Amino acid sequence: MSALNAAQAALAAEHAAVYGYGVVGGRVGADRRGEATAAYASHRSRRDALERTVRDLGGEPVVADAAYALPFPVPDAAAAARLAAVLEDRVAGVYSDLVRAAAGPLRREAAGALREAAVRAVRWRGTGVAFPGLAERATGQ
Repeated sequence: MSALNAAQAALAAEHAAVYGYGVVGGRVGADRRGEATAAYASHRSRRDALERTVRDLGGEPVVADAAYALPFPVPDAAAAARLAAVLEDRVAGVYSDLVRAAAGPLRREAAGALREAAVRAVRWRGTGVAFPGLAERATGQ
């Protein structure tokens, strides 16, 4: 995978995360709303930076979809927390690909984004995985 393709995939995942955190923020309890707001802001910032990165790599940034299908219904705060963990796991996965495809400052930035997503996933889920961003390793296969 080229750095451009991996950056485009990360950008698409950030678009989805921004959308998803809109749902999380509307359903999560007041005790975790600040966490959701901070994650939303972080994903917006990363999304904007990735748009610049894609342009710098010679590409046209993918645009956000009008809406995204959620992996499950989110009727309450517990489901919202589960959704937030899933969003972070998905973001970690694409940043793992970008770490593999990129070099230099872009690779360092992707590694930082992967780390942040993994930490947020642990906070939302309450537990971690052995290899965040590497689904094939996280399940012990």
